Amino acid sequence: MEIHIPYGRQFIDEEDIKAVIKVLKSDYITQGPKISEFERKLADYCGAKYAVVFNSGTSALHGAYFSIGLTKGDEFITTPITFAATSNAGLYLGAKPIFVDIELETGNIDVSKIEEKTTKNTKAISVVHYAGHPVDMKNVKKIADKYNLKVVEDACHALGAKYENEKIGSCRYSDVTVFSFHPVKHITTGEGGAVLTNDQDVYEKLLMFRNHGITKDKGRFVHKQEGEWYYEMQFLGYNYRMTDIQAALGISQLKKLDRFVERRREIAQLYNEAFRDNPFFDIPVEKEYASHSYHLYPIRLKDKYLKIKEKIFDNLRKLGIGVQVHYIPVYWHPYYEKLGYRKGICPEAEDFYKREISLPIYPAMSNKDIEYVVKKVFKQFGD
Repeated sequence: MEIHIPYGRQFIDEEDIKAVIKVLKSDYITQGPKISEFERKLADYCGAKYAVVFNSGTSALHGAYFSIGLTKGDEFITTPITFAATSNAGLYLGAKPIFVDIELETGNIDVSKIEEKTTKNTKAISVVHYAGHPVDMKNVKKIADKYNLKVVEDACHALGAKYENEKIGSCRYSDVTVFSFHPVKHITTGEGGAVLTNDQDVYEKLLMFRNHGITKDKGRFVHKQEGEWYYEMQFLGYNYRMTDIQAALGISQLKKLDRFVERRREIAQLYNEAFRDNPFFDIPVEKEYASHSYHLYPIRLKDKYLKIKEKIFDNLRKLGIGVQVHYIPVYWHPYYEKLGYRKGICPEAEDFYKREISLPIYPAMSNKDIEYVVKKVFKQFGD
C-alpha cells in the first residue's frame, strides 16, 4: 500500500457533514444566520468583543489593514518568514512593508529589532505567530504605544495558541487579530478567514469592507433614507463574504478545536522525545510565556547538513512523507525584487530558510504515522 502522510490536512467528521447538509436544505446558503453565529462563537472562544468572518485569510488580512487605516505612503513592519499574503495585503492598500529579521529559535519576528526600523512613516506592526508559537506581544505593544502604532496579529498559524495563558485572538495587546481556515489550519471552512477586535469602529469598518463598502445601518447614512430598501456604499469595498455553508462547517469544527490543538501538542511531544539532542537538526522550542498550537513542526538542519537539504527533502517526499518548507523569505520573490528589495536585509531569516523543513503534523496522524516519519527522517542522516 502506498504511504502518503501530508504535512497537514483537514479533519472532517459526520457531524461536520450533517451541519453543512442542514444549511444546504435551509433558506439561506449565504448572507444568513450562520455567519453571525460563527462570528459570535469565535469571538467568545478567543475572548474578543467582535469577530468578522471573510472568505479567506488573505481577504481578512486586507480587511484588517484597511480597518486600522493603513494607506498609501504608510509603512508597516513585518516579518519575511511568512506566507506572502502578510505583506501583500498591505501592498494592496499602497503601504510599504518593512521587513525585520527573526529569532532563529521560534521563527518569529525579533521584537528587539523592531524599534530601529520605525520611521515617521510607520503606521503599524504586523507580527506573525509563526508555526503557532506566539510572539512576545507585551513587548510589541510597548513599542507600539511609544510610537503610536497600530498592532496586527497575523495568527493564521495560531488559533488555539496562548500567550501568558490567554488565548491568541483576545486582542489584549493588538488592534486586530487575523485567522485563516484553510484546510491545513487548526479548523477549516474550506477557504475562509476572520478578523477579531475589541474596537467597535474597526468592527463596523470590517463589516462594510467585506460587503462592497455598503451599509444598511440607518445611523451611518450620509443621505436621507428613501425607504426600507435604501442602502449606501460609502467607500470602495470588496465582496469578501463567507457563505453560510462555510460558516456551518466552521461552527462544527470549532467544537473540536481544543481536541485538535491537544492532539497537535501530543504529536509535537512525541517528535520532541524522539528527536531531542540529536546531532542532525534542531527542534522547535516553546518559550515560558507561550502555549504553542503547532500548526507546523519546523526542524532546522545543523551546518553539516545544509548542502544536502534538497536531497533530504526529495527522499522524504519519495517515501510518502509530505514535507514542506516554510518559508522562502518574502522579499526574495521576483515581485518584491521588482519593488527594490534585495537579498541580505534579514540574514537570520535567510539562514532559517536554508535550514528549515516542516514535518507532518495534523490531528488525524496516528502514532504509527509518527513512528514512520521519525524512522525515515533519521535514515536520511545515515542513522
